Amino acid sequence: MSTTPENADSPEASQTDRSSLDLSAVDLSDAAERARAHAQLTERIEEYRAAYYQDSLLVSDAEYDELVGRLEDLETEYPELVTDSSPTQTVGGIVDTSTFDPVEHIGPMYSLDNVFDYEELRAWYERVRSATSARSKFLCELKIDGLAVNLLYRNGDLVRAATRGDGRIGEDITANVRTISDIPHRLDTDYPPAEVEIRGEVFFPVEEFAELNAALVDEGKSPFANPRNSAAGSLRQKDPAVTARRPLHMLVHGIAVWTPADDSHPEPAHQSEVYEQFRSWGLPISDYFKVLETIDEIEDFIAHYGEHRHDVIHEIDGIVIKIDDIGLQETLGYTSRAPRWATAFKYPPEEVTTKLIDIQVQVGRTGRVTPFAVMEPVTVAGSTVERATLHNGHEVKRKGVLIGDTVTLRKAGDVIPEVLGPVAALRDGSESEFVMPTRCPSCGTELGQQKEGDKDLRCPNSRSCPAQLANRIFYLASRAAFDIEALGEEAALALTAPAEPETPPLTSEAFLFDLTPEDLADVKIWRDKKVRGVETGERELVPYFYTRGTGKKPSAPTANTKKLFDELDKAKDQDLWRVLVALSIRHVGPTAARTLASAFRTLEAIRAAEHDELAEVEGIGPTIASSIRDWFAVDWHVEIVEAWKAAGVRMEDEEQDSAEQTLEGLTIVATGSLSTFTRDGIKEAILSAGGKAASSVSKKTDYVVAGDNAGSKLDKAESLGVPVLDEDRFRTLLETGSLD
Repeated sequence: MSTTPENADSPEASQTDRSSLDLSAVDLSDAAERARAHAQLTERIEEYRAAYYQDSLLVSDAEYDELVGRLEDLETEYPELVTDSSPTQTVGGIVDTSTFDPVEHIGPMYSLDNVFDYEELRAWYERVRSATSARSKFLCELKIDGLAVNLLYRNGDLVRAATRGDGRIGEDITANVRTISDIPHRLDTDYPPAEVEIRGEVFFPVEEFAELNAALVDEGKSPFANPRNSAAGSLRQKDPAVTARRPLHMLVHGIAVWTPADDSHPEPAHQSEVYEQFRSWGLPISDYFKVLETIDEIEDFIAHYGEHRHDVIHEIDGIVIKIDDIGLQETLGYTSRAPRWATAFKYPPEEVTTKLIDIQVQVGRTGRVTPFAVMEPVTVAGSTVERATLHNGHEVKRKGVLIGDTVTLRKAGDVIPEVLGPVAALRDGSESEFVMPTRCPSCGTELGQQKEGDKDLRCPNSRSCPAQLANRIFYLASRAAFDIEALGEEAALALTAPAEPETPPLTSEAFLFDLTPEDLADVKIWRDKKVRGVETGERELVPYFYTRGTGKKPSAPTANTKKLFDELDKAKDQDLWRVLVALSIRHVGPTAARTLASAFRTLEAIRAAEHDELAEVEGIGPTIASSIRDWFAVDWHVEIVEAWKAAGVRMEDEEQDSAEQTLEGLTIVATGSLSTFTRDGIKEAILSAGGKAASSVSKKTDYVVAGDNAGSKLDKAESLGVPVLDEDRFRTLLETGSLD
């Protein structure tokens, strides 16, 4: 097997079944059966370990941790299964003697034990405090998801760099490590130790990962699955010149062996002092560490970086907690594979691997055609994911993914799921390349660029393309526009693209307010057929807006349909800015729409305004002004306005009472959960009172309104000295314009 995926002409994946071994299906009361289960788990873990340390990825960290956890549970219940060679007793890693020379570490390079929740953490904390007579303080730092490297300095000169390998023997990568600008070739001190072994992590910056993969794909090489994989692959190149072209960085975090030059310069007594020593020598250390004492402080540190794990340039997957006192570290010692004086709190996984079943495309309300990944459903960051955007055809090529690939998927909290890259080592030759369509999948119109050099392809049939129309209908019903709750995505599709080949009720948004219940009586959609609540595997056409009629009982509008028409009536009396948003004028979102409504008060005045008159409005500018003028120059756009006006949609705002502008000139940020305001509701309140509702905190922010579970915005407000208001004080400010 090649040492790096990008150098492999045809990487071979293991033929072992990748599904996790289910111990619940094993008769553990039978000694032979549990021995067989132990052997199978061990084989699977060793296979994944070997691939991982060969810079190849077969499963995500979460899947690997789950397998190791099962093996640990099995060995805890049946101790006779434990052997010296078990993965629970050994440091994971291999040594590739075909590419690099083997070298023996002076001091062993251990792994870290993991805890996965606060209960496990507290149990570890109590064990350590008990063993050290409660004298210990703890150094907490970010757990870098990179490649462990050992640096050996003699009399201040870097003489060797090696991978961890199996913990005892590593690979000599000195020539490659010397290309990393962070690592000094000589320590900056007149009194260097005679010999010192320094441990750290080499990583690849997250933001530059996509650029590397794109370059590899252009060169016809296999891309990497994630940034950690790219760091390992970049560092373990045969040619140091290749490594030198990669933006690798290193942070150091420990000393294994320290032989002082004389008694006047001994090893520091605390881990935190070691870091200050590193800094004085010119070695790169992390800025994200803190010495803490109580378990509550440690948990607060973990929680803080759980929210901020994407604010640093490298990936992290947890927090490392170490005893700060080096003497106490030596007292506690080590197991066969890990120090007893340290552990790693692992965050819930944000990265998993899954199968990319297909790449399909969707057409948005502006005609933009976007490819998206269809995947085997997988749980990540607390939700089940089976689709992820791929942005455009260029991005698919940049990522190097093929239909049929196993891919690495990331979903960070509420962030949209992202396909990072393929697990190239698992390809078997059945994968196929995605080809961007040349015609719109919704209406058949030839696709093209809006302007030369665009990476996006668009359908120019904006008036009658069913997909564009359905998305415009869905958008105008959103909270940012008319706020028609009963008109969701499925309803928008049913109104514009019926299941049967007939003219849909809506061929333009112009006719939305002219709909009648009778127009919807025959609208049907496809549903999975059920018999007595059980799916049959068949599909059937069923009414969407009406109940299914019988011989004795005719069909009738559903309660949701009645609600739809009630909300359409209410929408006619919405503020002018919402009408502007509903028109889907490019670049005119809620903020610009509010500004325009405030400046011109009527839609007719906005339509009649010249370009320069629009552009002079603060917050509008020439781009939005051109977009507005271009939009009103299209005949069918004007037809929408005229039709809505004829249907009774209000096209002007009343004069605002200046006395009610209590927040005029103030920039306010809201964060956390509020009891009497929704997220949109507080924004509306701020804007209606003349304030600016900002999304991020800066020195220009006047106030931050903080509710429950306020996170990074509250932290930033406190660090900048921005006044923080609770909900009651915000209401006082809103109502009176003062906090007195």
